[in-house]
Amino acid sequence: MSLPSYDDAARRAHALEADELLSLLGASPHGLSPELAAERLRLQGPNVLPRARPPSLARLFLHQFASPLIYLLLAAAVVSLLIGEWSDAAFIAGVLLINAVVGTIQEYSAQRAAEALRNLVTPRCRVLRGGDTYEIASEELVAGDIVLLESGDRVPADIRLLDAYELSVDESLLSGESRAAAKGAGPPLALECVPADRGNMLFAGTLVEHGRGRGVVSATGASTELGAIATAVLGGPPAPSPLLLRMHAFSRRIALLVAVAVALMMVVALARGMSLEAIFFSAVALAVSVIPEGLIVALTVALAIGMRRMARRHVIVRRLLAVEALGSCTYIATDKTGTLTLNQLSVRKLFFPGVEGEFDEDLLVPLCRTAILANEGFIGHRDGDWVHQGDAVDVALLLLARESGLVKAEQEQTYPELAAIPFESERQFSASLNVDGDRTMAHVKGALERLLPMCERMVSAQGLVPLDAKRLEAEAERMASRGFRVLALASGSITLEEGEVFSEEHLGGLTLLGLVGMIDPLRPEAKQALAACRSAGVELAMITGDHPLTALAIARELGMAEDEGQIVTGRQLREAQGDEAERLIAGARVFARVEPRQKVEVVQALQRRGHFVAVSGDGANDAPAMRAAQVGIAMGRGGTDVARETADLIITDDNIASIVAGVEEGRVAYANVRKVTFLLISTGAAELVLFILALISGLPLPLLAVQLLWLNLVTNGIQDVALAFEPAEGDELKRPPRSPHEPIFDRLMLERVLVSALVIGAFAFVLFRAMLAAGFDVEEARNATLLLMVLFENVQVFNSRSESRSLLRHSPLRNPLLLFGTVAAQLIHIGALY
Repeated sequence: MSLPSYDDAARRAHALEADELLSLLGASPHGLSPELAAERLRLQGPNVLPRARPPSLARLFLHQFASPLIYLLLAAAVVSLLIGEWSDAAFIAGVLLINAVVGTIQEYSAQRAAEALRNLVTPRCRVLRGGDTYEIASEELVAGDIVLLESGDRVPADIRLLDAYELSVDESLLSGESRAAAKGAGPPLALECVPADRGNMLFAGTLVEHGRGRGVVSATGASTELGAIATAVLGGPPAPSPLLLRMHAFSRRIALLVAVAVALMMVVALARGMSLEAIFFSAVALAVSVIPEGLIVALTVALAIGMRRMARRHVIVRRLLAVEALGSCTYIATDKTGTLTLNQLSVRKLFFPGVEGEFDEDLLVPLCRTAILANEGFIGHRDGDWVHQGDAVDVALLLLARESGLVKAEQEQTYPELAAIPFESERQFSASLNVDGDRTMAHVKGALERLLPMCERMVSAQGLVPLDAKRLEAEAERMASRGFRVLALASGSITLEEGEVFSEEHLGGLTLLGLVGMIDPLRPEAKQALAACRSAGVELAMITGDHPLTALAIARELGMAEDEGQIVTGRQLREAQGDEAERLIAGARVFARVEPRQKVEVVQALQRRGHFVAVSGDGANDAPAMRAAQVGIAMGRGGTDVARETADLIITDDNIASIVAGVEEGRVAYANVRKVTFLLISTGAAELVLFILALISGLPLPLLAVQLLWLNLVTNGIQDVALAFEPAEGDELKRPPRSPHEPIFDRLMLERVLVSALVIGAFAFVLFRAMLAAGFDVEEARNATLLLMVLFENVQVFNSRSESRSLLRHSPLRNPLLLFGTVAAQLIHIGALY
């Protein structure tokens, strides 16, 4: 058999009839066989976008010299050569070489770590293969695969639609158009039709905002429209995170202050008659020593370590800034299903009006049939094991029906489906239209308040009776107050005129078949995790689509809420006027039956009250709120593609305890950023104090250029990076969150820097002056002062391990890298002295 023309299919997919395209691709509406798909994957390669090749080691090495501070050192080395100071030139060259090697190793490690983190989150999609539904990694897609898509999915490849229902897609990634584009399995289009006008195509990277669709893959990887763009823009530099930008600005301000200090020193030195050569080298060395040129690298290392620690605790960081941002949160609005609960729904209660005890088969079978037919889930045997797919509600209903002797495949064969209305969070129900003998029957399941207006009768012990809405609502509230998730089911005969499309308007005059109560057990660690979050000063709220009383029952069990006054519903938010909505949101701990737009309003109201908000969610309806929040958190297992793409963080086990762990690690990472900043600024300031005191006193310069460069290498070469590995102090979740507007260099750090700099600089000056007064020559005094500075600054490393605890209260063995690095630095210095 000749190979299909994949390039031709990719180019002409929109211009062909669906049957023609399937024939061209050697595919069928039931999907490729697993064997054929594997062979095509081998021939076509994985469905991944082109990526820029990571820089080589040589390029990384050369990149270490691209810094104004390095240019300054290079200039000093050239001047040294010109005036015959070979030892100074050689030493400067050695410093630059060591700095470049260390920087190259760090960047290469960070590059490898980022690649590993990227591979932890694999986009997945649903495909038909051999007539069965599989969930596979998107990179395993091949041309000819039949893909199933629904709201919240990211389109994994270029796809020609075979059928669609109310399908709209966000194509702003490609077209820049903010409005969602309506899509359908329309007729062939002109070959020259531009991508933005191809209504029968879906393109890789776009997002399904609404509806359902099924289509055949026409192009993968670099052959897609997005792949062409990715190929064109390869190699663009990544945008730096806001935290790093702030640190760059901070370093520039420090450099400016140091430049002023160096200029004053040069003026004093000239007034004292020092040679231009000595002034030049002293000024260059002092500037390089005081300016924390290693700060940006050390901070990047600190955040990268935070990323890896979070990954070990099931939190994948998609943006570096989010490492410390999560630790800054003052309010977490969390989804319920799958995060606070196990997302393992099971039916525990059925209600038929007037029926007690055992249920008659005449009541149970119609309810289970509707539960099966208005259902998008799957449960069955595959490869010898029980497997299931779909929403937890659908799976729970399929299990109920199977226990009653009804199997989905048999029911669908007996009652063929004509049309369907899939479930959407805004709609709160799903429905199917099926052939039943000579009738067409609608089967509906959803929230009771949505089904009541559709029904005229209800099933009871006395047979069909007029609908008693109050009785049903009272029972639903009673079940919800006990923690049940309540679902109503209804069915009825529907007549459609020829050419009419089945829609919600046709759902009237139905019979309510009963209520189903489902329980989703709490995660065993959720209560403890929420208590830890509250002790950390972080406020918590639950946002759910459940019935308010169901949500309250769960919130009470978790200790999140106590009474109905802490529940706010979507209806209340719609009806609130003026500041009333702000007041409701401020006092709420449970938001129930809220719409996606209202979730954004909740986030914005909290932000106006000064909160730094994190929002967790798993669906497309959560994405707007996640985007509006300072930190968006998506569920890795149960989350949709749009939720994961919107998020800053991804929780791989869908567990609230992992979010709390992320808060802790975020606080540790930020604390380490402050520790590194304090170390580098305080030691540099101490050297500045030493020089200023010597100049004011009219003494010779206490340290030569080479000695200052050596001191900078010994104190900053190892310890600042080792300090970034500092473990948690243990009380991170017992402190209140820091203010989102707090600068890194705040009053506490300024006070500590001044005290440390004055103590270290003054003691070193006293030693230098005393040795000169005792008759030691200046070289001996300088060597002793250098040794004292190294000792002081090695002690300062351990003093930097906490802002509130003495260094004596920290075991040096808790950070063996810091202990080893400090001892090694001291031994290297002593070896160099002798």
